[in-house]
This record gives sequence, structure tokens and C-alpha cells, in this order.
Amino acid sequence: MHGKGNKGRFNVALKAVLFDLDGVIVDTAKYHYIAWKGLADRLGIFFDEAINERLKGVSRMASLDIILERSEKAYSADEKEALATEKNDAYVVMVKKITPAEILPGVVNFLQELREAGIKSSVCSASKSAGMIIDLLDLNPFFDEVLGGSDITRPKPDPEIFEMARDRLGLISSECLVVEDAFAGIVAAKRAGMKALGMGEESILTNADIVFHDMTYFNLHDVHLFFDQKIALKEESTRACLRKPKDL
Repeated sequence: MHGKGNKGRFNVALKAVLFDLDGVIVDTAKYHYIAWKGLADRLGIFFDEAINERLKGVSRMASLDIILERSEKAYSADEKEALATEKNDAYVVMVKKITPAEILPGVVNFLQELREAGIKSSVCSASKSAGMIIDLLDLNPFFDEVLGGSDITRPKPDPEIFEMARDRLGLISSECLVVEDAFAGIVAAKRAGMKALGMGEESILTNADIVFHDMTYFNLHDVHLFFDQKIALKEESTRACLRKPKDL
């Protein structure tokens, strides 16, 4: 699918790309897992990667509720708040050491393409540490908006964060594309009336319009084709997109 980008060739409505953070721009999921695992172990609650998968794109308190489903003890609201803070403190200690070397493959090149094409971009993350992480990654120049968990009252799968980004960018939903690695995030994108490009496994992101393994598998030319529906959605295109870049 890789092709040369030709400015002015496409007459499409794409004016902004809205990015999730964890698992799309940088892999902070490993730090979340370690922090949640440490808390669960201390509480004597079983926690593994399968349960962790349910936490993707979900707020901190909602994630805690999922973990506590296996607890024999009932926790008060204050106790839950203390547990969430304990987890977050452990996470922040780790994530403060993050560097630009941890930016996921293809991200910087794609962000540069968007900037050169005049297409706006926003981070739309459930993480309350989103701003700090973007600072540590030196990616601020690429984003018009950076929205995190502290900016919203209703986490994904509610569409609030995508609608907020859309409004701040002065656009309408049909002009925005969401890039997400979580099922809940894609639900939120669809509820906001936006197309959704999934990052990860097609077997998990069954609700995405198209799925890529990572950002080395496409460029802005490909995204224009997808957004303008000049390539088919789902089955055939997705299987082709999931091939290794060198095979394309």
C-alpha cells in the first residue's frame, strides 16, 4: 500500500487525526501493567495480562473496579481513591524515566507528514499523565491539542474526549480520523461519528474500520485513500495492511 504522497491529488475531508497515547504513540502499557500488578499482588487479587487487556482505554477508577471484581473485600469510595493513587504513584515513578527513544515505530514520520500537509492533530488519552508524557517525548510541536484524563468527566467509551478535541480544533466529526489501540476507544470514536483506524490485532479490534500493526505499515497517502474510501474497509485491505512493510 505504500505510495508517494501527492499534495493536491486528494479531494477529501480529512482535516485532523486524533491519537490515543498508550499503545499508539508510546508503549506505556507495560508501566501500567507493572503498577496494577504490584497493587493486585499486595491485595492478594489475581491479575494477569488477559485482565489487563480489559483496562486499555479505560479510566483509572474504572480499571480499579475491574481489578477489584475478584476481591472478596468491599472497598469504600475513599479506599478506592487511595488504591488508585497508590497505583498512579508507582506508575509515575516509572514513566518519568521515559525518553524519545521509546516512541513507537513510524510515529514521528507520520506526525511529520501531517504537519507538512497542514492536517491538525490531537492527543486524546484517558491518562492524566498525557501532557507530561508528551513533554518527555519532545512531541509537543506536532500536536495542536493534548487532552488527557484531567480534561474530561466521562472516560472512553464515552465520546467526550474526541468531541472535545474536535470542537477545540474547530472541525466536524466527519473531518476527523481517530487512531486507537483499544476496543473501548474505537467505540468512543464511532459514538463521536468518526472513522477509526485500529493499531494492533484485528481479532481484538473488531470494531475498527481498518487495522494496522503499527505506523510503519502506512503513510499519509494510504490514510487519504482509506479516509476517502478509495480502498475497501475491513477484510481484504486489512489483511494486506497486516503484511510486513517490506512485502508491500
